[in-house]
Amino acid sequence: MDAPSGGATETAVLALNEAVLEKTAAGHTIRLDVALDGAYFTPYAADGLIVATATGSTAYAFSARGPIVEPTHRALLLTPVSPHMLFDRTLILDDDSDVCLTVSGNREAALVVDGRHLGDLQPGDIVRCRASSHVARLVLSGPRDFHAILKAKFGLSDR
Repeated sequence: MDAPSGGATETAVLALNEAVLEKTAAGHTIRLDVALDGAYFTPYAADGLIVATATGSTAYAFSARGPIVEPTHRALLLTPVSPHMLFDRTLILDDDSDVCLTVSGNREAALVVDGRHLGDLQPGDIVRCRASSHVARLVLSGPRDFHAILKAKFGLSDR
């Protein structure tokens, strides 16, 4: 996933798991205006908003009640963190979706990509996320069965 940050400067950043816009002030939410594929979608009032890849669905997005997505599936997930609104579910978007997050209201937001704090954003700053044209090639030691790993990690039985 490419996660360029907006404002006066533009920087392209690659993420394997997720890009997160989150609050910087304790006790307050942030407001983020979301546009999908160039069309305004809705404002979010939350502690943060996660844009995750399928690989990242088992990372921060999962702990924010997001779904588990098979890592070979190409998708983007939009998962709110502790939302203060009626619409509090994850959106699973096509991998060719263009997600624009604008910091609105009067509070700063932090941009965190794969656990690295990249900086604070001011109201009016924009972060654009989209699936990257770069494909991650991971080195695995031995065969990996995604479903068997899920069963083992979550204690799911065979019957």
